Amino acid sequence: MTSESSYAPIESTHLTVATDGAALVFAWDADARIEVRNLGGEVVIEANAAGLRTLAGHLLVLAGDEVPDGAHLHLEDSNGLEDGSVGLVLERSDEE
Repeated sequence: MTSESSYAPIESTHLTVATDGAALVFAWDADARIEVRNLGGEVVIEANAAGLRTLAGHLLVLAGDEVPDGAHLHLEDSNGLEDGSVGLVLERSDEE
């Protein structure tokens, strides 16, 4: 009997966006689930582990050294978020 690893590589989807000459590559884990709800006085971002890794990766891309002020990513239901989610914009702002 041979031993096989139970860990499969994480599949992902990549999106490359060009902004002010910088190419930004955003990746989604294949099994990422992210839902954003507006509860009036607060916003809830609920995600599984793959979704949290995906969001963290998006934020790290936007925090990159060569990323210009104003670079952003729109997430909407059926475009990165679960159906029924409210839209979420992740934007870099270096202005004080």
